[in-house]
Amino acid sequence: MVATAHNISSDTLEKIASEVIECPLCKLSRSRKNAVPGEGQISAKVIFIGEAPGKNEDENGRPFVGAAGRILDGALQKAGIERSQVFITNIVKCRPPGNRIPEDDERSACRPYLDRQISLIAPRIICLLGATAYSSILGGKSIKENRGKIIKRNGQEYLITIHPAAAIYNKNLQHILEEDLSSLSKKIKKMENPERNSLLDYIDDQNDRSC
Repeated sequence: MVATAHNISSDTLEKIASEVIECPLCKLSRSRKNAVPGEGQISAKVIFIGEAPGKNEDENGRPFVGAAGRILDGALQKAGIERSQVFITNIVKCRPPGNRIPEDDERSACRPYLDRQISLIAPRIICLLGATAYSSILGGKSIKENRGKIIKRNGQEYLITIHPAAAIYNKNLQHILEEDLSSLSKKIKKMENPERNSLLDYIDDQNDRSC
């Protein structure tokens, strides 16, 4: 049975996951094999939000474990970000038939789970992967205009980038994802130690001037 109300002080990622696994709130629950709550640490500094689980995710109950997941893993590795140190989830927690874009009622049904995960983790940055995540969370229409940018909304920072699946058929886009995640990594390091990074930036600037 899915709880319709909860005490935020007693909420946990495990509790949310158990509710997601049993969730009957939209029609996707009738066609899924496994719900995919998301995975990662409550101490994560970054939450990655994609569109929806695909075939491999539906079979395994884990996010980003197929071809798009391998591209994301590679981009994370190049950026020096450990997958175990972030939280990864999707706008909807169950696979839409034929991998179609999630419908409005499906997004609305899943949104409270996502909001609770964000509230518990309180990330430094939320990385929105692709147009569906961008439009669902920030109401964005064109990802091209803000791709690679940090947007601040209601005290929360968001990085907008492409969905890794876009690079499956267009290898040139993989470089864009890697570039954005590299910028994300630098941003997190500066947040963690602003004084040290300001000094390093100054030293780098002086070195550039001497060349």
